[in-house]
Amino acid sequence: MKKLFLFLCLIGTVSTVFSQNRNTSKKVTITGTVYEKTTKQPLEFATIIFQDSAKKRPITGGITNNKGTFSIEVDADTYDIRFEFISFETQEIKNKPLYENMSIGEIYLSEDSQSLQAVEIIAEKTTVDIKLDKKIYNVGKDLTVRGGTVSDVLDNVPSVSVDVEGNVSLRGNENVRILINGKPSGLVGLNSTDALRQLPADAIEKVEIITSPSARYDAEGTAGILNIILRRSKLQGINGAISTNVSYPLGYGVSGNINYRTGDFNFFTTSGYNYREVPGNSNTFTEYFNGDNPNTFLNEDRDFDRTQKGINTNLGVEWYINDKTSLTATVFYRDSNDESETANILTQYDADFNVTNVSSRFDPETEDDTTLQYAVNFDKNFEKSGHKLTADFQYENSREAENSFILVDNILSEQVATIEEQDRLLLQTDYVVPTSETAQFEFGYRGNFLDLTTDYLVAFLENDVFVPDANLSNVLNYREYVNAIYSQYGNKINDKFSFLVGLRMESTRITIDQLTSSDFDRKNYIGFFPTINLGYEINENQSITLGYNRRIRRPRSRFINPFPSRSSITNVFQGNPDIDPSYSNGVDLGYLNRIGKFTLNTSVYFQRSTDVFNFISEDTGQTVLLNGEEVPIIRRTPINLARNDRFGFEFTVTYNPSRKWRLNGNFNLFQSYNRGEFNGTNFDADNLSWFVRVNNKVTLPGSIDWQTRLFYSGPNEDAQNIRKGLFSANLAFSKDLFDENASIAFNVSDVFNSRKRRSESFTDTFFSEGEFQWRERTFNLSFTYRFNQKKKNERNRGNNNDDDGDDGGFRATP
Repeated sequence: MKKLFLFLCLIGTVSTVFSQNRNTSKKVTITGTVYEKTTKQPLEFATIIFQDSAKKRPITGGITNNKGTFSIEVDADTYDIRFEFISFETQEIKNKPLYENMSIGEIYLSEDSQSLQAVEIIAEKTTVDIKLDKKIYNVGKDLTVRGGTVSDVLDNVPSVSVDVEGNVSLRGNENVRILINGKPSGLVGLNSTDALRQLPADAIEKVEIITSPSARYDAEGTAGILNIILRRSKLQGINGAISTNVSYPLGYGVSGNINYRTGDFNFFTTSGYNYREVPGNSNTFTEYFNGDNPNTFLNEDRDFDRTQKGINTNLGVEWYINDKTSLTATVFYRDSNDESETANILTQYDADFNVTNVSSRFDPETEDDTTLQYAVNFDKNFEKSGHKLTADFQYENSREAENSFILVDNILSEQVATIEEQDRLLLQTDYVVPTSETAQFEFGYRGNFLDLTTDYLVAFLENDVFVPDANLSNVLNYREYVNAIYSQYGNKINDKFSFLVGLRMESTRITIDQLTSSDFDRKNYIGFFPTINLGYEINENQSITLGYNRRIRRPRSRFINPFPSRSSITNVFQGNPDIDPSYSNGVDLGYLNRIGKFTLNTSVYFQRSTDVFNFISEDTGQTVLLNGEEVPIIRRTPINLARNDRFGFEFTVTYNPSRKWRLNGNFNLFQSYNRGEFNGTNFDADNLSWFVRVNNKVTLPGSIDWQTRLFYSGPNEDAQNIRKGLFSANLAFSKDLFDENASIAFNVSDVFNSRKRRSESFTDTFFSEGEFQWRERTFNLSFTYRFNQKKKNERNRGNNNDDDGDDGGFRATP
């Protein structure tokens, strides 16, 4: 906190110094109007920049209002004045003396024909940029997520689904690498699902869906990468948006993204506070096969009452050292304090289904999470376009403390405490050099260094004193050090064919040390990960892409943590310290076609994975005594299986019959084949599953926007489990206010309260079926106010905020 305070003081001091310097001279007010030359219509949000005539650097500036006019206060001096609007030619007035209040008059800007080839008005539409190795999905206009979180946004992105527990999947595969602005981030933290539920949806500008990552990216994540880009502006002056929301079950929050640019410095922040009550429930019914003895039954009902509250803030300053060099420093801080009360009711039955025993277990848990992250980025552009050097340093510390005192049959009997502390260091540098007008070569290094300590305590009450259980309590140290180097080469031939080929080498060193036992494990391995991305542009409306990549899935700390969960004493989850990484090879063939008001974006993919992770349920052979009756303990744990083959097909269709109606749908169908044995048990399984998502947005009379989202995930199964289909629906209404400077929105998440996971598990010793609902139906009302920030008629540069720059030239806006 001391470092955070010093950083804030530094930002405040710099801002004050610049403010004082500006106030030492006479102020004058300059006015004028900017028009589009062809139509003579005023240009809203055109940018006016006042530059030092001698040093050619920006001093101050502003933007036009909805009538195209501007009024900007400047120091009395001589300036070069620039008038800019995206996709329009820049106009400039040189050496203009400004020593008294005056009007510049009317300025007319002409459309830039070259820029228009890569730019399109997006208005209320969602944009999708197609590149060789990714799709960029702009989520800024989605009404159903207003007042929501990042998890809600991701659940609306094509190819992506979020299950009832918040786990993110890409094309049905949960092994997704999540990045923030192209890098691992404290925004994700120790528990990615909880962290993504804390970050407000309004903070996101776009999501990059990278199903065929190039060599620049980490090889981690067999499903691919989701890169979340946060909002940030570089306009002169101050601009941003503030949002507030209130919801039922009880919840409220406020968030904002604000930018202030003055001269060579740009200050920015994305901050928010949220409070949410999240009730949920589950039920598990189990039949035990007792051999020669009659079968017995157990029913477990669980109710979850959770309270989530926390703040997060991302503060930064960007220094434009000169026209081609910048240095950016950011600090991110997250502090959340969650509470949950889990009430378990266990009911036992005999073979005739007579109740033999009822017991209860009450688990009130508190959880405190803090994350502090510092990052510095250096960006250097050379004289030749595309010639670039970047360097990044990032340090992050995260701490998570969970503590609960468990009551069994209303009697205090058990304490469970978990303290996790993580330190992560990232070092990265990338160098891009053009070898011709259409070709470029790139190489770089990335080092990820992770240290994670988990202190796990289980204590039982004996004679009014909690006594730790040495068989359950432990301390685990997990270290994962990954050093990587890569190179790649890309070119575009005849303005039609593009290719990007690369090779990445990653050296991994993992150590697992249990301090309270003699168990120690060390794993070192080196992997080579080739990538090939090809593209062919048939015409301006059609393109084909083909990608190949090799990926790795390393076990997360939860997968290797041998400490069993304690939320249920009859159904536990336990990690496997012996689990090995899984490797995959994937091929993806994509096709894009725009036909009038229709846009079709489709792909066929295949992936083969070895040593895949599968979760199995098994009878531990242990029992727990419930009022004199022994009940078997069932354990769920990850193991390595031999092989998994996945074939899939997906398409996204967008239809825009008019400016007031927009319809899009996303369908994903995949077939999975598991082949493998474990401890003499065959786990072969074939599974065909699918999901479909439909979004419909209509503008009603009174300029009220109405959006409906329907989602259905088909059933799927493996060797031991069957998961049934899941349906959910979201509904939203929105209305612009105050000359479109503000919006009010009302949305309902899970209208029919049907977002529940229903599953069945079966082995030789038991059969169980269950239902789980993480969050019940939610109503949300939000209000957003924007200042100097555009909502409609915005024109977007093709590579805005694109950290990678390694596209092959394909870009489409449906």
